[in-house]
Amino acid sequence: METQKSALFTRDFTLVVIGQIISLFGNAILHFALPLYLLRETGSITLFGVVNACSFLPMILMGPIGGTAADRVHKGRIMVGLDFLTAGLTVCFCLLWGKAPLVPLVIGTLMLLYAIAGAYQPAVQASLPLLLPPDRLTQGNAVINMVATLANLLGPALGGVIFGLWGLAPILTIGGVCFFCSAVMELFIRVPHEKRPRSAGVLATVGQDLGESWRYISREQPIFLRVTLVLSAFNLILSAVMIVGIPAIVAQVLDMSDAYLGLTQAVMGFGGLLGGLLAGVLGPRLKPRHGSLCLLACAGVAGFMGLAVLPGVPAAVSYWLITGMAMAAMAAAMLFTVVMLTLVQAQVPGQLLGKVIACIQAVANCASPLGQAGYGILFDRLSPWAVLMGAAILSALVALRSRRVFQALEAD
Repeated sequence: METQKSALFTRDFTLVVIGQIISLFGNAILHFALPLYLLRETGSITLFGVVNACSFLPMILMGPIGGTAADRVHKGRIMVGLDFLTAGLTVCFCLLWGKAPLVPLVIGTLMLLYAIAGAYQPAVQASLPLLLPPDRLTQGNAVINMVATLANLLGPALGGVIFGLWGLAPILTIGGVCFFCSAVMELFIRVPHEKRPRSAGVLATVGQDLGESWRYISREQPIFLRVTLVLSAFNLILSAVMIVGIPAIVAQVLDMSDAYLGLTQAVMGFGGLLGGLLAGVLGPRLKPRHGSLCLLACAGVAGFMGLAVLPGVPAAVSYWLITGMAMAAMAAAMLFTVVMLTLVQAQVPGQLLGKVIACIQAVANCASPLGQAGYGILFDRLSPWAVLMGAAILSALVALRSRRVFQALEAD
């Protein structure tokens, strides 16, 4: 019995992992292809940044709602229902493609995709403590995050090749099939669920639950709020420049093919995979104080990217330097994510876990759309090296200032 308790790949956790691989691959290939399709059709980096910003907003708004649902609704049913919904969304896009105006259609589809993803992930994260023993939680988080990065590795790599050869249509087909298959398989996941009574309507209950999670973060564990604000500043400055800058530089500034852009994003996924593997190996030796070092490493990588696109550097050299640096940034970001998720899962009561994770992610990500829209304008008007170097300097200052916050988090 003891051996069973300490096992990592139990039946239900394995099904969650496989479902994540299929579903997140479908997400990755669509998230890669749709903005690229719009960028190729319009040639506007400003529009590309605005579309990314608009798409990101629903994920922020839906995250807390998804967290509330994860704490009250059967988590397995949430995964199944949202995957079926996403499969239906791809069918709707196919029916409207060529009949509706392109920009609103792509923006609307991406907004819905990100909204569903925002509601989906809290259910997965909140289910892990119910499926794994405490001594396996760090490894379980590492596996789930490695799965996400594996999907982000394979999705752009295959998506770039498929998009370059045959266009958008086969990508839509692959995405829809992935979501449908994932939903069918997730029907067999057994996540323990205890029904919680509610004394008010659905909207009132959501409001009460969100208020409860916010009070927990801001009053009972204010250090979580300080960490969240650090992450919000970092997402505004650095994450946004990566999301907009890497596709814009590779596709527009360096004039590389779709396959090369797919390769860059696949290598980024490989970097996340390496970070997840390292997190799994290090396990409990990873401490909250290492968070500021991970953020500082990401800032340094952005600085090297700026140097890589200085005038006079050959396009091929710039491309491979940016690709390598992006891989390093993803490895550091993955280490940071695993450390923070494990800490929250270990300290937050089970009945609050989904809501608290979702609230932290929503507040941390709320500044990213503003940054993405701003960087779209900056990359159209300034030299790429100047934008990247400026982002690197500002994010390094945030990382250095965050050292005390992460030390206090470890002390708690």
